[in-house]
Amino acid sequence: MIYTVTFNPALDYVVRLSDLVPGDVNRTDSEDIQLGGKGINVSCVLGQLGFKSVALGFVAGFTGEAVEAGLARRGVNADFIRLSEGLTRINVKIKASAETEINGQGPHIPAQALEELFHKLEHLTAGDVLVLAGSIPSSLPSDVYQRILEKLAPKGVLCAVDATGELLVKVLPYKPFLIKPNNHELGEIFGRTLHTDAEIVECARLLQQKGARNVLVSMAGDGALLLDEGGSVHRLEAFKGKVENSVGAGDSMVAGFIAGWLEKGDYAWALRLGSACGSATAFSDTLATRAEIDALLRR
Repeated sequence: MIYTVTFNPALDYVVRLSDLVPGDVNRTDSEDIQLGGKGINVSCVLGQLGFKSVALGFVAGFTGEAVEAGLARRGVNADFIRLSEGLTRINVKIKASAETEINGQGPHIPAQALEELFHKLEHLTAGDVLVLAGSIPSSLPSDVYQRILEKLAPKGVLCAVDATGELLVKVLPYKPFLIKPNNHELGEIFGRTLHTDAEIVECARLLQQKGARNVLVSMAGDGALLLDEGGSVHRLEAFKGKVENSVGAGDSMVAGFIAGWLEKGDYAWALRLGSACGSATAFSDTLATRAEIDALLRR
């Protein structure tokens, strides 16, 4: 089974207007509410690809109930821990001449609730897949990703981590199955600006030497690069299309990569499917659908 963890889910209130004028009354052209949170995005795209997953994490209040109901409508099995206080956050995504985001803080997560999550994760076994994605709320200890991988890696659970900076580096000794920095995040780890594929491969190998099995580097309009656990480099140019939405593209790539690997056990196919999923989301107003993904693959 595939499990995703979203420590701080959200409802994304997406508003669209031609231009945003600060200090004035602005009228939207359209608006809608979408589910937010990197692990949730991964679960939703996995569902489009025909892979069941269990979404784990924390929710609170009526907004938390809305997140659970939204996942149920999408056929995603949610097993969230309900917090007695606070509200699952609402993020405001303003799409005008430029994209502007106002992200909420989310509820306080007490130590007891975190232990409850650890208890759920203890039931994972060899061959299960766990996706940890995104930042950690300030109410949680900064080593929570490390603690999770420390418990699960010896059991043969395939862990995928999509995080940045020290949060990512500190899990490497536990040999995660997949890490997915983008090229800018990869450079920041080493205090460098990466300009060429050779430089990206060099830094990816350093992370692999520290423990990562597979290093997937997303590069927006420049495509993606994979250094697989056998040491082979796979390079894929970007799919062509008009970018409409940057939210969730990286999460969609992670979902596609995992689905592709589970489907065929082939890293080249996993990279291609992951890239198609990421691009299909970028070319849409919402997360990619199966039809949109298949259309890109046919091209």
